[in-house]
Amino acid sequence: MIDGPYFVLVVMGVVGTGLVAGVFCAFSTFVMRGLAALPPAQGVAAMQSINVAALGPAFMLVFMGSAVLCAVVAVVTFVLWPDEGTVELLLGSGLYLFGSFGVTVVANVPRNETLLKLDAGTPEATDYWPTYVREWTVWNHVRTVASGAAAVAYVLALS
Repeated sequence: MIDGPYFVLVVMGVVGTGLVAGVFCAFSTFVMRGLAALPPAQGVAAMQSINVAALGPAFMLVFMGSAVLCAVVAVVTFVLWPDEGTVELLLGSGLYLFGSFGVTVVANVPRNETLLKLDAGTPEATDYWPTYVREWTVWNHVRTVASGAAAVAYVLALS
C-alpha cells in the first residue's frame, strides 16, 4: 500500500494530471470548434491571445508542476519499487511525460509559434488557420487522452 509522503505525491499527481486533462478536453470539445467557426482573422487573433495567456503562472504551474510531479513519482517508484501499483505509477508518469508534456513540446508549441508570427488579417494567416486548427486539435486529443489516462493510472495505483 502506498502511504505517507509518497501517497500525497501520487494524489497530487492525480489532481494535476486530471486538471490538465480537463483543460485539454475543453479545447478539444468546444473551444477549438468555437474558434474555427469565427472568421479566420478573428479565430487567429483569439488563439494568439489564448496562447500568450496560457504561458501565465496559473496554467504553467499546473502543467509544468504536473510534469515535475510525474517525474518525481517515476523516480521514487524506481527507488522504492513498491509491492503494489508499480506498473500503474510508471505508466501514469510515462503517459503524462510523453503523451501530454512531450506532445505539447513537439507538436502543439511549434504550431503555436508559427501562428504567433502571423498577422491575424493577412492572407497567410487565413490560409494557415484551417490547417492549424485541424493539426493542433488532433494533437490536443492525444494530450487529452494521455493526461486523463495518467490520472486514471495513478488512481488505480492507489486502490
